[in-house]
Amino acid sequence: MTAPEAIDLAHETVVVALKLGGPVMLLALAVGLAISFLQALTQIQEMTLTFVPKMLVILVSLLVLLPFMISTLTDFTQSLVGRIISG
Repeated sequence: MTAPEAIDLAHETVVVALKLGGPVMLLALAVGLAISFLQALTQIQEMTLTFVPKMLVILVSLLVLLPFMISTLTDFTQSLVGRIISG
């Protein structure tokens, strides 16, 4: 494996990781910000208030995004195996 091939593989790996983790993390961030804004408006300073909604949003988003995640990982794995076989 040459250096450009290794860099290309590393780049593709980072892109796949961002595709898999990005949407879930952005949804958790949005829910956290919304709850923090609500807490600031109502002056409710309960530390555990953010955990349950975040966990529910993460669970639902994982269930909704699971087909996309599986297809992304399958495509990446097939590409990686193809590189190993041809290399």
